[in-house]
Amino acid sequence: MKRRAFLWVIAGFAVLGFSCRGMAQAIGDSADEMGDSRGARALSQSARSIERALEDITPEQEYYIGRAVGANLLTNYQLYQENSDLVLYLNEITAAVAVNSKKPEIFNGYHTMVLDSAEINAFSTSGGHIFITRGLLDCASSEDTLAAVIAHEIAHIQLQHSIMAIKSNRVINALATTGSSFAGLALSDLAEILDEAANDIVSAMQEGYSQNQEFAADTLALELLADTGYEPSSLVAMLRVLEQTKSRRPNGLARTHPSPEDRIAQLERPLRQYKDAVRDTRSYREARFSTVQ
Repeated sequence: MKRRAFLWVIAGFAVLGFSCRGMAQAIGDSADEMGDSRGARALSQSARSIERALEDITPEQEYYIGRAVGANLLTNYQLYQENSDLVLYLNEITAAVAVNSKKPEIFNGYHTMVLDSAEINAFSTSGGHIFITRGLLDCASSEDTLAAVIAHEIAHIQLQHSIMAIKSNRVINALATTGSSFAGLALSDLAEILDEAANDIVSAMQEGYSQNQEFAADTLALELLADTGYEPSSLVAMLRVLEQTKSRRPNGLARTHPSPEDRIAQLERPLRQYKDAVRDTRSYREARFSTVQ
């Protein structure tokens, strides 16, 4: 990514599928197996340092890292700007889901943008940027299925999956030593740090999120939908559409996510708690959805 790309504008992927604490514990366990050597002790200390550094990343730092990731993504995609009503509509849905969540506020808020691509995909950054391709929007049959896509991406943000993708010790050490902000760094140093962090995260996003992270985001999305008044089963409805399209469009979500069948199977049990618990008000949103198709 160009060094200064971060100045104008991630989804989530944990290192080896672990949480920060789990990753550190795994490294520490490996060190113990090596025996009581200086190398093993150093490895264990490094694991604890990485864990602490990731936990200490501030909301402001999350935002600037996320903005750099967004700028990186936009080197490969063009923003769709021909339908401002559609973008406004998506952001109204985003605001409704976010404000009804347990984390309604982040450093610069949640913002949804449309990518001018037929690929079926969506991305989110720690900065609260949500990107949805036109191809994925075309798969939505209702406002509730659109909300399901957005809720899934908001879940990745709130679960901090993207920050867990930072693997560079140099980036982590730099962030850990800046304190509460990036204020002490020269602009050139900040650009280099953000570039490296963004590259880590974008590479992880392109490789695909871990299954556990995708399942966790789906489960939280059900809660977000229910708390906002959307029909939670709309997430399953969207996944069924994606199942029908994956053979025709093998890229995007079909390449990087668990299969829709596996995701639906994982949702079967958590979805039961919402049966008859949420009033079905989808018909009230049909007219609104039809005006922006």
